[in-house]
Amino acid sequence: MRKLIFILFILPTILSAQGWIIPRPCGPCPFAGRCECNPRGPTVVRKSSDVRAELVNGVLRYEVEEVFVNRGSGIGEADYLFPLPKNAAFQDLKLSINGELVSGEAMNANEARQIYEQIVRQRRDPALVEWMGYGLLRARIFPIAPGEEKRVVVRFQSVAEREGDAVRVDYFRGSRPGGGEVRSPEPTGRTTFTLRYPAESIYGNAYSPTHSLNTIRSGSQREVRVDGEGREITLLLPVRRSSEPAISVLAFAPAREDGFALITLSPPAVAPRATDRDVTLVLDVSGSMSGVKIKQARAAGLQLLGTLRSSDRFRLIDFSTDVRTFRDEFVYATPDNIRAATRYLESLDASGSTNISGALEEALRPRTVPGRLGLVLFVTDGLPTVGERDPETIAARVSDLRGNRRIFAFGVGADLSVSLIERLALEGRGTAHFVRPDESVERAVSIVASRLTNPVVTDMKVYADGVRLLKTHPSQPSDIFAGQDFVMLTRYNNGNGATRIHFEGTTANGPVHWTSRVVFPGNSRENSFIARLWATQRVGYLSAEKRRHGGSSEVDDEIRQLGEQYGIPTEFSSYLVLEPGMDPRRRLENGPMQLNAVVTGAVGAAAPPSSAPRVFEEARKAAAQRAVTTLSDADAMDLSRRDASVQRAGKRVFSLRDSVWTDVSYKDSMRKVAIHAYSAAYFKILDLLPELRESLALGDKVIVAGKDIAIEIGTTGVDTLTDRQLAEIQSKW
Repeated sequence: MRKLIFILFILPTILSAQGWIIPRPCGPCPFAGRCECNPRGPTVVRKSSDVRAELVNGVLRYEVEEVFVNRGSGIGEADYLFPLPKNAAFQDLKLSINGELVSGEAMNANEARQIYEQIVRQRRDPALVEWMGYGLLRARIFPIAPGEEKRVVVRFQSVAEREGDAVRVDYFRGSRPGGGEVRSPEPTGRTTFTLRYPAESIYGNAYSPTHSLNTIRSGSQREVRVDGEGREITLLLPVRRSSEPAISVLAFAPAREDGFALITLSPPAVAPRATDRDVTLVLDVSGSMSGVKIKQARAAGLQLLGTLRSSDRFRLIDFSTDVRTFRDEFVYATPDNIRAATRYLESLDASGSTNISGALEEALRPRTVPGRLGLVLFVTDGLPTVGERDPETIAARVSDLRGNRRIFAFGVGADLSVSLIERLALEGRGTAHFVRPDESVERAVSIVASRLTNPVVTDMKVYADGVRLLKTHPSQPSDIFAGQDFVMLTRYNNGNGATRIHFEGTTANGPVHWTSRVVFPGNSRENSFIARLWATQRVGYLSAEKRRHGGSSEVDDEIRQLGEQYGIPTEFSSYLVLEPGMDPRRRLENGPMQLNAVVTGAVGAAAPPSSAPRVFEEARKAAAQRAVTTLSDADAMDLSRRDASVQRAGKRVFSLRDSVWTDVSYKDSMRKVAIHAYSAAYFKILDLLPELRESLALGDKVIVAGKDIAIEIGTTGVDTLTDRQLAEIQSKW
């Protein structure tokens, strides 16, 4: 039953959830005398949960198939309960066990509340508290022998909800109990989630801010499979007219601070006229690129040539001590020129020093041509050793010559100027990629090259009427390339509800201006995951800025605050859990305990050789953070998830201290209000501060920190709170 504590607090904003099993117990029965005693107490657990949803004419048809197994030693009987989603079509809901239809019992809110009150009184386990407005389906699962499995299939329909110009699908996959006081953050058993929808032009590519997606086409249908183990699944399926984009805004607006927004734009289904491109590939062929690297660099160049259209122009530049070019000027991607360029690439060999400044100046020498988009892909594995050697001077010169060209920089291995690679990409409105020596340079370059085949919108700016967008990532203006949806994470203020958002940019057919009616709420607790996504990208940008300028107290303070508040490992925030009996002072004597230290300096400062790999890995992580648009990607970089003694709840991070989940931002100097778990005071606090649901879902011993006060939930504390006390807590929270 302990797993239900987590489920109950998340559910209010979730469309659906897994069902669960309640064994029939001995003693007082929570179901009005209809339970039977089971003295052996078999353990019935979920083995798998497969969710299939299909969008048909604006209705989501769900089929939830779950398998439960009795891992105990005795015969068991249990009740299966499933929370009916809001707006579900009950007449289409069926439940079957082992292929036979079993009569279920759909409860309304009042019946569910009565069950909840009995459970709270008799077991102090508030399994149903947040399902009052939803109701439940309940069916008795007949005796389950030890090791036996029971299959449950629930079918229902729900009206598809809209989020701007997108269909929004939410699902919650539950949780499982772990051993002792530490519970696993992963869902119980194997879980899958699949969404099918018509492969029609009105639907764009599905996007998830919480998970990575795998989309395949099957006949007249598209099928989206969710990758990753996160509990909350959110999908956005753009719905667009042929000549208009699909625009949606998800917002999270905590009280008394700027809001967070995730803005998505799916371009129109009508393909615009292709934008003509001037593509320049700059390859380092110095001696350090010999062996596998030069082979991969040649292969990357060949793949880039394969992405060119006849209207594109291109240049190939290779450099070591000297700078060489395939042609002095741009040439069109004709079959003859492509064949000649292929022979040129295949003849490249690695030797000599590294003339980075000369290569970049040659790449940026030709004047830009109006109406053509300039793209520069720059690959190096070393520090400048010939010509201008100061990275700051090189970067300043590139800034003067770049014009409106975009620069995509690839750094191979740790022996390079990390800050120069970052600055070239960030100032050049491109991306920085850091490739380890054992990884494929070819793959890194080819992925970017294939994405840059057809610019849809360039120089795009986003603004909203009456709402100020702050600290946007990516920074503005931005570009959208073919096959991409635009995703922006931003803070905002002056949120006042419904307004209009505007997108202005340039296409091959001329300027475009797209607009849509959206909502920037002034206060909303939904979509709290957006704050962490924004903070993850923000740390990536600040880390690059620090390597460029050598750091400042303001930048350091912001990185530290973001790391502590949102549980993001940084050079200032890491979570170390020692094994029982370990002496942290001894660990300090033997070496530093900081997990994510970083050596920083001015752009022109060469880092000591021993620090180069560390700086390289920090830059690689920061580049990945700047590209994060899903919680799955963020979690992949989160070291704290690897230790069961550290848990995340919403935007907070908790560590297990003396069997109490303690907010890492809690300080002993804070005034603490102790509240008895599941008392009247407990539920009043939840009504007052609904954002605590995720935190208190960790268990019945939790300390959560506010700005000037902390709340401690435990087996002792007050049972009631006066209105005056509640007002005081709210004012200091």
